[in-house]
Amino acid sequence: MEIARVVGLRATCDRGRSGCIIVKNKQILVTGYVGSASGLPHCDEIGHQMKTMRHEDGHESQHCVRTAHAEQNAIIQAAKVGTPLEGATLYCKMTPCSVCAKIIINAGIKNVICEKRYHAGEESEEMFRMTGITLNFVDESVEKYDNQ
Repeated sequence: MEIARVVGLRATCDRGRSGCIIVKNKQILVTGYVGSASGLPHCDEIGHQMKTMRHEDGHESQHCVRTAHAEQNAIIQAAKVGTPLEGATLYCKMTPCSVCAKIIINAGIKNVICEKRYHAGEESEEMFRMTGITLNFVDESVEKYDNQ
C-alpha cells in the first residue's frame, strides 16, 4: 500500500492525489495515478473541470472530470505494454468507483485492496461480491472529498 501512496504523489489533480499498483506473484506489474490524458492539460496547470452529479436520493456532489482515475490509468498502462492482469491484485487509495470496478472486473483482476472506503462505494462493493472479486480494506474509515 505504501508503494501505491508514493505513486499517488505523481497525480496531477490535487483534489484526489491517489495512486494504484497492480501486482501478481509478488511482482509489481504496473502503476497508475490520477492524471489527464496524455497531451491534455492537467488540473495542476489550469484548474479543475468540476461537474455536478445528481444521485438517486436527490443529493448533488461535485466531481472533477478532467482526469482519469489511478485504477484506469494502471489498467491502460498494462494494455499499452501488453501485460496480462488475469488473477492479479490491485492496491488503491479507496473503494474504486463503479466505472473503475467494471474495468477491474473485465481486466480479470481477482483481488482489490483499498486503504479506505469510498463514501459512494456500495455499488462497486456489490459488483465485486457478485463477480467473486475479493475486496479488503486496510482502514475501515471513509475517504471524503470537499464538496461531496
